[in-house]
Parts: sequence; structure tokens; C-alpha cells
Amino acid sequence: MTHRSSARAEHARADHARKHRQLEPTDAHNPASGANSRQVYPETSSPPLLSADESAVPGWVKRRVLLLNATYEPLTAVPVRRAVVLLVCEKADPVHEDPEGAVLHSAERTVTVPSVIRLRNYVRVPYRARIPMTRAALMHRDRFRCAYCGGKAETIDHVVPRSRGGDHSWENCVASCASCNHRKADKLLSELGWTMRANLVPPKGPHWRLLATTKELDPSWLRYLGEGAA
Repeated sequence: MTHRSSARAEHARADHARKHRQLEPTDAHNPASGANSRQVYPETSSPPLLSADESAVPGWVKRRVLLLNATYEPLTAVPVRRAVVLLVCEKADPVHEDPEGAVLHSAERTVTVPSVIRLRNYVRVPYRARIPMTRAALMHRDRFRCAYCGGKAETIDHVVPRSRGGDHSWENCVASCASCNHRKADKLLSELGWTMRANLVPPKGPHWRLLATTKELDPSWLRYLGEGAA
């Protein structure tokens, strides 16, 4: 009898210990339980890295300034910070003021960010004979109009499809609207009875190297970019 009672008591103690190990700490999911509490985010979301104010970037910081050579030849579009450094270091002069340009202050001077600046000393740039074809440059060449219907261009198309031996070149690529691009698919113009609205030729001129890398142009730049930029 004593043996059976001892066995039952031992079994009860073991069962109590097992249940005790399965219990979670009372503060495991309690945000207000002291130093060890933690905030739990849903699996589908991430903890915020920056507040709305910290992640906000002023609009003028994203703007770019047109940089001209000493000969007024367009070179590139530089970030505002680079433009300010060139002005402060007296390596460039403002050419076209920006009415909406930011005004930056330091202990010694105030700088109003212009839209166009010009280098004081001429810089020789080794240009390639052929303008590289990019999406931005192609859109500018075709003036953001579909080469087939004249509507607003949204994409580019190969006149002779790549699947049928067409090249990825100025002479075989055009700006196109989504509708014409879808209808044309991998067909030839002769198969559809379509004609081109203009001859396909590579653009020429130093300003096209800028257009090849810049999709959106400040309207004040146009007078410095020459024919074809408008």
C-alpha cells in the first residue's frame, strides 16, 4: 500500500513539473511588463525605419542644373549640390536664374541656385561619333509621339521585330503607344499596311548626349540645347 501511494505521489510531481515547463512567461506577450517587453509587428509588415519627417526630401534637392561648357555647349545636368560647389569655388557662373530656385545660406555668403550654369574654363570632351541610343533619347527624337499613329508614346518598338532579325538601333527603333505596339506584335509594316510618319535617322549634335540621359527637361534649358530638343 505504501509502495502504491509513493508511486502515485511521484507520478503527480512529474506531471506537475511537465505542465510547469510548458507554461510561457506571463510577460512574453505583454507590452507593459517591464524592461523585457517588446513590440510585435505583424509578419506582413516591417518596423518603421524613418518617420515621415525624416524620410521627406525637399523638392529642390532632387532638381538638376544644366551645365554648359565655356563655349555654351551643353555638357550634362548636374545635381544641385554639385552646381553650388562649382559656383562657390568660382569654377562656374550662373547663366539663367531660376525664379523658383532655392536660396542657400552659409556664414559668409548666400547662393541662389540657378537653372543653368557655365564653366569659366573650357573643358575638352572626347565625344563618340555616334550618339548612344537610350529610351530617353529615342523618346526625345520622336517627340514622345507614336511613330505609327501619332498618339502619346508609352514604350519603344522595333520596326523589324528582333525575332525576325531586326537590330536594336536608331534606324529600327521608334517610340510607340501601347495599343500600336500590341497590335503590331512581331509583324512587319508591309503585312499590316502601315507606313512610318518620319524617316528613322540617328540624331546629331552635342546636346543629344544630354538628352540620352535626361527624360524630363527644364523648359528654361531648351534655348541652350539647340534644334530638336523642344
